[in-house]
Amino acid sequence: MTEAVTGALLNTDQMAAFVSRGFLRFDAVVPAEINAQAMEELPTLFRAWLDEFRGPASDPAVDTAGGVPLPRSGTMLAHAYPEHSAFARMVRVPEVAGAIASLVGIDPVVDHHFVHLKKPGDLTAQGLHCDAIIDHGQAFDIQLFWFPHDVSPGAGGTRFVPGSHLRHVNMDDISRYQHLAGEEYYSGTAGTVIIFHQGMWHAGAPNRSDTLRVMGKLRLNPTQRQLRLWDTADLDERNRADDHFFALSEQGTVASRLRGSEPWFEPSVHRLETVQRAHLWRYLTGDEGFDVDWYLTRTEHRAALDAKEAGR
Repeated sequence: MTEAVTGALLNTDQMAAFVSRGFLRFDAVVPAEINAQAMEELPTLFRAWLDEFRGPASDPAVDTAGGVPLPRSGTMLAHAYPEHSAFARMVRVPEVAGAIASLVGIDPVVDHHFVHLKKPGDLTAQGLHCDAIIDHGQAFDIQLFWFPHDVSPGAGGTRFVPGSHLRHVNMDDISRYQHLAGEEYYSGTAGTVIIFHQGMWHAGAPNRSDTLRVMGKLRLNPTQRQLRLWDTADLDERNRADDHFFALSEQGTVASRLRGSEPWFEPSVHRLETVQRAHLWRYLTGDEGFDVDWYLTRTEHRAALDAKEAGR
């Protein structure tokens, strides 16, 4: 690939859904031809990566998997994969390319990538985890989970917990958690891509089927400020500035998305997560100062009332 990845940008509702739940799902967006190519290439890539981790006899810098060079971490996505490889073709699919550009910009770099193979009958259940230590600040990476074949329920689809992405944890500190209310196990049609916020709690699931489950994973780092990168044509219409936590927001507004609850939320957790979502949304829209001004105004108002009360 020699050009920056671009495509059909996300709209404001999709961005708000990502901020609220931590993921976007694009069902069957990758064409069958690319999926078929992936089913040939990805297992070979997996074996090449294993050789690299174990110390291959050849120079790992020039290792290839079926003629497909392995990109290094820090490589620009536009130059990470040969133009006609399955991974390169997948990230150029308009819906995928547009989501990448909307979330991390047009020139992200590869953080890491892997191919997860789950053998038929492998009942090992991986513990919940995040793929990094605790990250500070609002800037975020994204992780693409690509399923190039049909995955039936119980066939090893990834387990994840919607709405968990802003509950910062250190790697597998959450591995003991099981059966969380509202957790999902992926199942779906070939060519589906799910894009996670870096903080999403997820895990590999048992494969109770008689079919090998193949999943290609790619984490991308932004190289630019994540400021209004999506299609903002409908932002003013949906981003109501006169809303607050106890207001009744209209359906379809950003506020209605950000207030969405998850089955594992308790009332106090719901309020806390709504605030966390608001911080992330303000980072994405460039309104970080809004909550500071609001706080200062309320504090000054409270001080004035206290002074008035003290003077009585």
